[in-house]
Amino acid sequence: MSASTRFARPPLALRIATLVVVALLASPTIAPLAAQTSSADYTEPYQRKALEIYRTIIGFRTSEGHGQVPAMAEYLAGVFRDGGFPAEDVHVFPHVSESGEDIAALVVRWPGDGSSGEEPILFTAHMDVVEALPEDWEKAPFELIEEDGYFFGRGTFDDKFGIAMLTSTFLRLKAEGFVPTRDLVIGFTGDEETGMVSTRALVDEHRHLTDAAFALNADAGGGVYDEEGNPEQYLVQTAEKTYASFEITVTNPGGHSSQPRTDNAIYELASALKAIEAHRFPVRVNDATRLYFQMSADLKGGEVGEAMRRIAADPTDEWAAEVLWNEPDQIGVTRTTCIATMLRGGHAENALPQSATGTVNCRIFPGIEPTEIGATLQEVVGDGATVTMLGEPGSAPPSDLRDDVMRAVRLGVDAMYPDTPVIPYQAPYATDGYRFRAAGIPTYGIMGMFIRASDEFAHGLNERVEVRT
Repeated sequence: MSASTRFARPPLALRIATLVVVALLASPTIAPLAAQTSSADYTEPYQRKALEIYRTIIGFRTSEGHGQVPAMAEYLAGVFRDGGFPAEDVHVFPHVSESGEDIAALVVRWPGDGSSGEEPILFTAHMDVVEALPEDWEKAPFELIEEDGYFFGRGTFDDKFGIAMLTSTFLRLKAEGFVPTRDLVIGFTGDEETGMVSTRALVDEHRHLTDAAFALNADAGGGVYDEEGNPEQYLVQTAEKTYASFEITVTNPGGHSSQPRTDNAIYELASALKAIEAHRFPVRVNDATRLYFQMSADLKGGEVGEAMRRIAADPTDEWAAEVLWNEPDQIGVTRTTCIATMLRGGHAENALPQSATGTVNCRIFPGIEPTEIGATLQEVVGDGATVTMLGEPGSAPPSDLRDDVMRAVRLGVDAMYPDTPVIPYQAPYATDGYRFRAAGIPTYGIMGMFIRASDEFAHGLNERVEVRT
């Protein structure tokens, strides 16, 4: 698309409202406003409140090891209570992470009038972030800094944006007297980036508060700009891959380094890992990936676009599979992938290694059990190495493409960028949505922002989002 046209857009605090709540729950129509390139343009009270919340929560260092998640949860609970939500509907649940750190989950229920007869909708996002070392960043990571049309700070994208948008939108609708026709539930988790203990608790221990017809996850999906800043597509995440790691271990008696053996553990581990590198899991498709490839083919164009079109029609197309295998941003959509990520071995520089271990991280296609992948890896490496699965990863099926959700997203996107393609997709990574799907709650990732590929710094240095987002 050309850079000559800037589309009218709603400001910061309206994104989730127009995208989800307004369309899905028949709230009064909110007209999009002009694009804004500075927070100084935020003149409405709800805009300033959204920015205040955003700024405050960026200031909590909610990365693992700093113990700030409970403090952030309590802050947000106070914001909801001050915004008119009764104390009995605002719940902070303490939990302990896998590493033994105090964390928390926040649940806020907004009772509807029951007129729709429908089950609740769960809105979710996560309060924790990946660590950011101040000495590595160009700017202070745990301070919201505005510069050159961007907000900088850890979590500006992943996922304190989602927290701020959902919170400020609920506050605004509450203040305007909106009454939902069904119960709305916010579920903010505290350790999505690590063990998802609080996520599991929301669907196990607190299911009486969080059970829903479906969930809308503000940590996935979202719009894509081209590099000129024009809308290209909006993605709705309907599936994601299972995260699972395996250790590949080789052992033998070892010995003195002056007397080399032919069964050296490090060499044998290297051979096992090379075998895994050479192995390709079969191409698979589901409703989400098939539609994604069909609808993205023309946008992508060229050889890759043609491969997308062909793989959607025939997953056994070897030419198309080979083309997409060499595209890092597409390979994860086509199949299970396993990649070596860590090594350790040996015990002394003058001794033959008695053991060597490699960690292999797999992103498993939805619906496939991790144990099946472990068994395949064992076949690939042979009897000379042992494959051990770490933890107890599960599997989660894709969510059906609900007409009401997709229709609501279509209406919301059209309010911002008319006729922008709305495309379901399967994420190659894992979010809280995986846990909700595994627990039987269909989940849809609908992050309320558009972003350029060149601005994608989640988990990296100098994370940022455009102010106009």
